[in-house]
Amino acid sequence: MLRRAAGLFDQLIIAVAAAHHKKTLFSLDARVKQVREATKSIANVRVLPFDCLIMDFCAANKACAVVRGLRNLTDFDYEAQMAAMNRKLRPDVETVFLLPDAQLACISSTLVREISKLGGDVSQMVSPAVALALRSAHMALAAAAKGG
Repeated sequence: MLRRAAGLFDQLIIAVAAAHHKKTLFSLDARVKQVREATKSIANVRVLPFDCLIMDFCAANKACAVVRGLRNLTDFDYEAQMAAMNRKLRPDVETVFLLPDAQLACISSTLVREISKLGGDVSQMVSPAVALALRSAHMALAAAAKGG
């Protein structure tokens, strides 16, 4: 979807959220580096962290749209509500929804983390750098849980 989104705009900014409401496996800096590595072959992509309302981030970066992925109806319900609220905050910023390729629609970060945590192969679901980082993180967590 990133490649498709990059084809729609002169410049695509991937905004990586601090995600205060979630317990993330990787720090914000690590996630930004992972996304930069995964997108380095896409010329018009920039990856930036943010720690504010997405609409304030859009204003600060002169963004005209937010691109969001929709896998299913559950995503649609949540994203439609978010798009309506964002429109109230910044009517000049559009929300654009893209659908993933059918074979990728089942992938979620929660499922990828769980599969990786249990030793499963996630290499078909994430970039090579992220697969390696997940494997390393879960091995380190398992070693720490065993006391060594």
